[in-house]
Formats: sequence, C-alpha cells, structure tokens
Amino acid sequence: MSVEVGKAVPEFERNDNHGEVVKLSDLKGKNVVLYFYPKDATPGCTTEACDFRDNHESFADVDAVILGVSPDSEESHKKFIDKHDLPFQLLVDDDHKLAEQYGVWKLKKKFGKEYMGIERSTFIIDKEGVLQKEFRNVKVDGHVEEALQYIRQHLS
Repeated sequence: MSVEVGKAVPEFERNDNHGEVVKLSDLKGKNVVLYFYPKDATPGCTTEACDFRDNHESFADVDAVILGVSPDSEESHKKFIDKHDLPFQLLVDDDHKLAEQYGVWKLKKKFGKEYMGIERSTFIIDKEGVLQKEFRNVKVDGHVEEALQYIRQHLS
C-alpha cells in the first residue's frame, strides 16, 4: 500500500527517540509534517533538521507537528536531538517499512556504488489524516520555508 495525494494515509506506529510509540491516529486534529531523511548527523540532514528546529514555533502556529523519519536507531536519534537541540520527535524506521509505504526507499548511487536508502522527501498530512502535499527528492536549501508556506496557504 502506498500513499496518494488527496487520500487518507494509512495508520502507522513507530518508536520515537524515547522508545515511545507514535501513532498517526494520535495526531488527528493536527497537521503533520512527516519528513524522511537519509541519516542522522550528516551535513544535509543536520541542516534540514536545524531548519525545522528554527521554524518549529511557526509550524506550531499553524497547528503542525513535525516528525522526522530515518532508518537510524533510537540511540542515534537521541544523540542527534541532544546535539542540535531539536524540539520534535524523530521516528525509528530501521526496517524501512514506513519509507517503503511512502515510496522513498530507493536505489541510490554515490561514488559509483549502488545502495538502498532514503530519498529525502516531505509529506504534509492534514488534520483529518489526508495527504495534501508531497515534496519528493527534496533539496535542503529553502525547503522548510516552502513546506511552511504550503501549510499557511492551504491548511490554516
């Protein structure tokens, strides 16, 4: 099952950086910014996370919850959050099931090597659990502002 703009997204349950279960259904009544990123503490992922951090209050002002998702462990997420003072949850997707469901677990190439990994992407889910917007193969610069503007214009 995959996701499609204009349709309800399937329920998911993932552990966060505290080992607590996060369910999409528990976030009904909030807009959800679900962003997938390749790896904790890498340059692009750190920039993106810090951009979300720096705009956290602006997202809160439009009833939006930010959730980051990567295949990293709970311990890795904790260190990443502590080091960069991130005010939002990071979800563990070590089996890639959530990434696969959202179609972001892809064959990638780097330095001539092929491997499976996350394609940086963001999904905006409305207060009723319907996917309203997807940003695929995201470039970090300016992306967080673009996502925030979308919510301001369409969902607040």
